[in-house]
Amino acid sequence: MSLLGKMTEQCATLSCIRGKLRRTGLFCYFSLLIFILTLISFRYLPHYGSLSKVRRRRITFNDTLDYGARPAVETRTSWNAPIMWEGMFDPNLYDQAHVELQTSVALTVFAVGRYLDAYLNTFLVSAEQHFMLSLPVTYYVFTDHPEKVPKLKLGPQRSLKVVQVKRYSRWQDISMMRMKTISETIDKEIGRRFDYIFCFDVDQEFKGRFGSEALGEFVALLHAHYYKLPKERYTYDRNPKSKAFMEDGDYYYHAAIFGGFCENVKHLADSCLRNIIEDKINDVEAKWHDESHLNKHFWLHKPSKLLSPEYCWDPSIGDNGDIQVSRLVWAPKNYDKLRT
Repeated sequence: MSLLGKMTEQCATLSCIRGKLRRTGLFCYFSLLIFILTLISFRYLPHYGSLSKVRRRRITFNDTLDYGARPAVETRTSWNAPIMWEGMFDPNLYDQAHVELQTSVALTVFAVGRYLDAYLNTFLVSAEQHFMLSLPVTYYVFTDHPEKVPKLKLGPQRSLKVVQVKRYSRWQDISMMRMKTISETIDKEIGRRFDYIFCFDVDQEFKGRFGSEALGEFVALLHAHYYKLPKERYTYDRNPKSKAFMEDGDYYYHAAIFGGFCENVKHLADSCLRNIIEDKINDVEAKWHDESHLNKHFWLHKPSKLLSPEYCWDPSIGDNGDIQVSRLVWAPKNYDKLRT
């Protein structure tokens, strides 16, 4: 296990031993260790076998997008990143280019505790019907019950890998450990095998094309409940004691989906994890946990592409006039039962 991984394991139980740590002086030791790890992460980036290939094959087609096709919604950011809506792009153009370049995609999803029984089968079956159908895809399913993962018949160039992970009692800690696991798996395998990675929440169902137009160097998702609201109503973490603290931002991003080049997603995961650990040491918990830290990271490191709420829609929202295609939808939530 990596040094950062060991730190994370210890921080999951830090609330029980914080007083002892402070009395013995280890509190200062952990703070220094975080600082050292931050320096190391930027000084010694891991080598990804496919990364140089991806950089030679950058596909944006931003100049082919019809930014005026959807006049009722924002289609481009202030830093000229596209916001992908139906009608703006030619799907065949993206698919043909990525097929010719033999682009490969890793999809990660966590199905821990009761989430596996409630959502995983629907998620995987619907992904086989709609997610990157023209490309090689490997599903990485992280779960505490590998024996319960459904045995599915997958299409050509599609595969599934099950990775056992530890279950934690608090779902907030499970959320934290997701970042640790994503980072470690990119290091060990995904970064050497795949051009792109997409990370998903499991409590969702694909309903329409989720294709290669969504791929990009660093991809964020606009939150369906916030994309129309004024910034003052965004639920950023407003606690100055938290590393996720934000006074202002660009958009409110949803942690249900994020992706891009492996090095960029690893940078995000490592940054969020370091900040979560530091918050726990200081007895702080961000308002929306990893999503708060993700929003902070995307504010500091702008995404190269944004996915509109068509790529992750909540059917309970009454005003759906902007949604021409529901590509992925939220599954019904029952958190009281799922998180016990």
